Amino acid sequence: MLSYAGDPGVAPRRPILRVLRGVDGTPQDFILPGASHGYAHWLGLIPPDTREIRLSAGAGFVLERVGTRREVSVLAQCLLRRPWRFVSALYERLRGSERRYRDTLRGACAVTPLRHYGSWAASRNRPVRIAPTDLRIRCLVLARSGEEAALAATLDALDAQIHQARTVGVAWEDALPATPDPRADHRLWDRHATAAELIAESDALCLHRPGDIPAPDALALLAPALAEADLAYGDAIGPDGRPQLKPDWSPDLALATGYVGRAALFSQALLSRLPPQPLGPLDEAELAIESAAIAAGARGAHVPRVLARTTGACLDPPARAQALDARLKASDAPIGATLRNGAVHLGWPLPQPAPKASIVIPSRDRLDLIERVCRGVLLETAYPNLELIIVDNGSTDPAVLAHYEALRRDPRVRILIDPQPFNFAAMVNAGVAAATGAVVVLLNNDVAVLEPGWLDAMVRQASRPEVGAVGAKLLYADGTLQHAGVVVGLGGRAGHILRRRPGDTPGHLGRLRVAHEVSAVTAACLAVSREKYLAVGGFEAEAFPVDFNDVDFCLRLGARGWKTVWTPAATLAHLESVSRGPSVGAKRARFEQEAARFSERWRAVIRHDPYYHPALSVTTFGEDLE
Repeated sequence: MLSYAGDPGVAPRRPILRVLRGVDGTPQDFILPGASHGYAHWLGLIPPDTREIRLSAGAGFVLERVGTRREVSVLAQCLLRRPWRFVSALYERLRGSERRYRDTLRGACAVTPLRHYGSWAASRNRPVRIAPTDLRIRCLVLARSGEEAALAATLDALDAQIHQARTVGVAWEDALPATPDPRADHRLWDRHATAAELIAESDALCLHRPGDIPAPDALALLAPALAEADLAYGDAIGPDGRPQLKPDWSPDLALATGYVGRAALFSQALLSRLPPQPLGPLDEAELAIESAAIAAGARGAHVPRVLARTTGACLDPPARAQALDARLKASDAPIGATLRNGAVHLGWPLPQPAPKASIVIPSRDRLDLIERVCRGVLLETAYPNLELIIVDNGSTDPAVLAHYEALRRDPRVRILIDPQPFNFAAMVNAGVAAATGAVVVLLNNDVAVLEPGWLDAMVRQASRPEVGAVGAKLLYADGTLQHAGVVVGLGGRAGHILRRRPGDTPGHLGRLRVAHEVSAVTAACLAVSREKYLAVGGFEAEAFPVDFNDVDFCLRLGARGWKTVWTPAATLAHLESVSRGPSVGAKRARFEQEAARFSERWRAVIRHDPYYHPALSVTTFGEDLE
């Protein structure tokens, strides 16, 4: 057991504990919880053949306690807290799976459900060192008649700020109160005002609603974060009492969900360069500023700490979607939105004419799989311009070979024969080299098309100049989630978030309902422009012949400035490696070698995936607290 303090005021970095094992000192790394709230605990199984323990941590790290627990006590705790995991832990111990045994116990004894955030945070919150600044902040409260009591509570909280606002104003939607609170200047809301006019003579604007309660250090922590960004925001407790633990800057997600919220500062430099368009009704002011800022390419800075308790949004989700749709259609920004079931699904116009999409499918034997996926692509996909390239790794099944002969009658189909030892990355590269489309789509042979619009949705995203890889929502045969984006660091290297959850799981902040940025997506269904694929050298066939090649590819795209996007608008079924089988024996040894290479190359991202809050667990595949 380790207990340690960290400085939540510095960039998040999860500590790494490395043990050297056996006579040859084989390294094994453990990703520890981040101290985003100032304090953290880690419980882990140290292997019995450990020779040496090393610890790598960031600035401000202080190791305060080292202890041990008897194995029987951890098992007893597991039995009390998660009886079904106790059975699973015993099973993994008996079969000799050290990793699964360790992670099962950690998931039961060292991870807290998000619904218990209050007690979890209370035991971890530590004061933050605050760098003083002279930033002049204007706080503006957007109010309606009847909200005077809630307004007073918000003004009390602003009075208690360590960094005092330069000016505090209240904009009333309908009428000024009979006895205005003297702590603020009061005016009627001018629907013709622009964002730049709201900030007056200050350096930054902070919007509030009556009833919002910013923490005493909210402005003090946001002010220095604004030094190298256009807007700065923190986490919050929402009107339902649940925590809103936000990612680092994620503009697609921000536009779709408004996750930035009201624990935020907008810089004067940002507001002054926004188009001088009227903000409209008071209810739409926040949306107008956020959407204009994102369309203008704003840079956001995230303070991973709860900085406010907020009331409900000015607009409920359906109204927000309608207002956003109208505002984006009226703007010159190359983005649009459609309203679907009350949730915003961002969409970008498909280039006209539609670019050719080259679908590359590596395969070997398994008629049931290749027949189904080809039928889905050729007959059940409503996309006007596609080609199908099958890279066959030495099939011998006569039924499969006969099927290929039938497929060759379709002028859209080409079949490449690659009988070399199995190298998934090399097969993908060969398929892309033969492709003639502007967009290439990598598709596993164990994927099934569920609806005709999946390819259209992926090509729209892949055609955006700032986007590299695009991933789809993949479901297991039973309808549960198989892929909703990859979190780097999850499981120690990289993993699929929320695996085995119900297929309609909304995800934290509602992110699984909308297209949004992620660090990586699986190559089981991945779209990318052919030009960008070639620009980064495609998949690395020598370093990652079978595993981690897709995650490495996405991260290399990111290093070149192209972001990865996951979209629920493309939903398919995936049986996940059914054609390859489980990784055991030599396969497992090869997997561990590739995993070690991945860890060495991408350790910085493993320590902090920018789209995954540092307080969230990398042990379980849900959205739990570490």
